[in-house]
Amino acid sequence: MARALAEAGARVALAGRSKPDLEATAQLIEDAGGRALVMPTDVTRYADLEALMEGAVREFGGLDIVVNNAGIARVTPFADATADDWRAIVDVNLTGVFNGCRAAAPHLIARRAGKVINLASVLGAVGLPGYSLYAATKGGVIALTRALGVEWARHNVQVNAIAPGWFVTEMNEQAFSDPRINERLTRDIPMRRTGRLDEIGPLVVLLASAGSDFMTGQTVFLDGGHSAA
Repeated sequence: MARALAEAGARVALAGRSKPDLEATAQLIEDAGGRALVMPTDVTRYADLEALMEGAVREFGGLDIVVNNAGIARVTPFADATADDWRAIVDVNLTGVFNGCRAAAPHLIARRAGKVINLASVLGAVGLPGYSLYAATKGGVIALTRALGVEWARHNVQVNAIAPGWFVTEMNEQAFSDPRINERLTRDIPMRRTGRLDEIGPLVVLLASAGSDFMTGQTVFLDGGHSAA
C-alpha cells in the first residue's frame, strides 16, 4: 500500500514497530524515485501517533492521507481466550485505529480536506471459528468508519475502510503453508484463491484520491467474493 501511494505521487511516512522493515520499504520507495520518512511507532500508544502525524507535517508540509493498517490476530477457541488476549487484540486493532484517527483529527479538520483509510477485514462481516476476538475488533473498525465518515463529512474529510479477505502475509503464511488449512480457507472464496498483495494497492490509491470525494463511511470488501457468498 505504501509503495502504491508513493508511485501515485504521495510522500509517505512509514509507521510500524520494526525499524528494519520500515527502512527496507523506504529504500524500495526511494529507489523508485519517491520520498519516504521512517517513523518507528507503536499504535497502542497515543503519544506515538501524535508524534507520527506531527513528524509527517513537519517533513512534508501537511497531512492529507492516513492509512490505519496495524493489526494482530490470535486464533483460539473463544472459551480458551483470556482477558489478556482480548486486551492485546483490542489495543492494536481497534484502539490503534482510534489513536490514528484522533491524532490526525486536528490536522485534517484544520485543512478541511483529507482521506482516512482504515483496514477492517472480511471477518468483521462473516464468522470463522477461532477468530471471535479478531472479528469483534474488525467489526468495530467497520462501525467506527461508518460513524466517523458521517461526522467528518462536514469537514470535507472522507473516512472509508477496506475489508480484505485472505491475503498471504507474514502473519498467516505458516497457516497457509498447511495444505489442509489452505484448502479450508480458500473453499469459502468463490474465486478459489487468495488475494495478491499487489491487488490492494490500487484500491488504496483510489480511496486516497479525488475519485472517492463523494464516498464516505463505506467499507469496500476486497475478498474474491467471500463476503457475498
